[in-house]
Amino acid sequence: MIEVLPALDRGLYALFSRHADRSRHDRDRDHYRGAALGVGFDTYLARIYGLSWALAIGSGWLAAIFLFALPAETVGTIGEVVHAATPGLNRVPVPQVPRHYVAVGGAVVVGALVKRGAVVGGSAYLRWRASARRAAIDRSLPGAVRYLRALADGSDDRETMLRKVAEQDAYGETSVAFERVLRKASLTGSLDEGLRGVARETPSRNRLAPFLLKFREHASQGTEALTGYLRMESRMLSHQQSRDRQRASDFLELLAELFIVLLVLPALLVVIVTVMSVLAPGLSQPTGLPGSPTVRGVLVYGSAVFVLAVGAGTAALVTQLRPSNHEPTYERPDGAVATVRSGASNPASAAVLFVFPAVAVGIGLATLGEPPTNALLLSYVAYGVPVGAVALRRARRDDAKDREMRDFVHSVAGHVSLGRPFGDAVETVAREVDFGALQQDIDDLAFTLGLTTGNEGGDTRKEALNRFVDQVGTPLAEQTVGLVTGALDVGSDAETTFETLQTEIGKLYHARKQLRASMMVYVAVGWTTALLVVGIVVAVNTYVLDGFAQLSAVSQGAGVAIDPNAVDIERDAWRFYVVTQATMLACGWFAGTASRGRYEALLHSSLLVLVCYVVFEGVGLI
Repeated sequence: MIEVLPALDRGLYALFSRHADRSRHDRDRDHYRGAALGVGFDTYLARIYGLSWALAIGSGWLAAIFLFALPAETVGTIGEVVHAATPGLNRVPVPQVPRHYVAVGGAVVVGALVKRGAVVGGSAYLRWRASARRAAIDRSLPGAVRYLRALADGSDDRETMLRKVAEQDAYGETSVAFERVLRKASLTGSLDEGLRGVARETPSRNRLAPFLLKFREHASQGTEALTGYLRMESRMLSHQQSRDRQRASDFLELLAELFIVLLVLPALLVVIVTVMSVLAPGLSQPTGLPGSPTVRGVLVYGSAVFVLAVGAGTAALVTQLRPSNHEPTYERPDGAVATVRSGASNPASAAVLFVFPAVAVGIGLATLGEPPTNALLLSYVAYGVPVGAVALRRARRDDAKDREMRDFVHSVAGHVSLGRPFGDAVETVAREVDFGALQQDIDDLAFTLGLTTGNEGGDTRKEALNRFVDQVGTPLAEQTVGLVTGALDVGSDAETTFETLQTEIGKLYHARKQLRASMMVYVAVGWTTALLVVGIVVAVNTYVLDGFAQLSAVSQGAGVAIDPNAVDIERDAWRFYVVTQATMLACGWFAGTASRGRYEALLHSSLLVLVCYVVFEGVGLI
């Protein structure tokens, strides 16, 4: 396989590389510079054109087969509709076209559209990737600049400062950009060339690019000029970040309003269609789709699919709007034993462990006679509730650690400002103050720092701080304590470093609390919308459907033109139930993602599905 890919790339390059020189791909080339792909632009474009031809041939072939398989009457009807709907052509009589001409023509049209769509999709991917990198850089650059400000107090070596930021995973794409600067500098032999090169290529033209150029300019003027610039730039970037968050919050408000409308409307549509079917017999007519479902059935189950799509899409948008460094990430440990041991505290491990009980619950319910849809939904509940509970428990523990982390930093900073060494300050604070959930991690840090001796003290201190960050395991710890590690490592003054750290942790903790408070509104929106839909559907099932069923029964002997089979309480109640459960999933995904991410989305959606099941079973509708 490894040998085939280079040969395939060479063949595609020979066939399609000429497209890279065309003017219509000039903007794609600009986006490619910001996308940071691992292949050359010519090779990427050759792959896209090769894929577009493969998809065009395949889709054209399938279209031809489909058109040949359709009944002649259907093809004729389609042709009549196209003829009647085409301006100009509908004024001219057109003779009947032979069937094979229609198949070939349709195949050519479908293939051409698919080919064009593939090329447009390749361009859109470059734009999306460049846009995603720009957003990630803009989010992480303010923190990286504050880190550089702390490093500048102890070192005037620009390369060392950039390397320290590049080594910090907490600064995401900004760290990657600084790493690219260092890589280019090692190839060209000049850090200035590396800074200029990345400034030309970065997608963050309004923030990172000018910062790199100004960083280069002020660094050449001396440490004092660089420190002053970094101080001023960190303030400006923080203000810009605040404005970006406000814009994201405004957009999220609009998204929440649209979400409510898009989820309530399908439920109302199902109610209206069910009621109107009594007076409009055409809604009960079978369609030409496989299985011959009725028009009303297609609308009902189509609404359920639409609701699920809205929920998934809205959750994805919320994920993009949330700052990535405010959502914790969990990694499952290697090995089955470690996964089992961490199952009660690590959501990633719990997500693996509870798959098997959930499958067993679904199989057991199906065996006992539960409908397949309910068996699937309840197995989802059996999976989502325990996994989400583990995530919620871990999140609360992490929140407690973050609260104590802020107090710990302030306490250590107070002792350091009095002239005590960093290790002694940590040991004193660990002995005199109780930090609750963080106490054990602080005790381990104090013990490890107490082992520092001789020339190895700096390395041991760095390892101790890195181990402390790993043990705490929160984004706040990674973003703040890592600043101490790098600053002390380059010789920065401890008092100045902790002053910067206090400011940094205060800003991050305040931003985290503010985000949490604002996101709780959207959690309430998700739950309120879900419960509102449940109430509407249950009321319609209990009162409206029963009344129309009685009206249909009375109309059979009264000569009223009402379809007696239009309302089937058991069938329609089940359809309402399916749409409502789809709404529960969508609302839960939205609420949970707004709260803390995908694991809470699993918890909220599972709980709402369970509430819906209990309510419908309790009132006897399913």
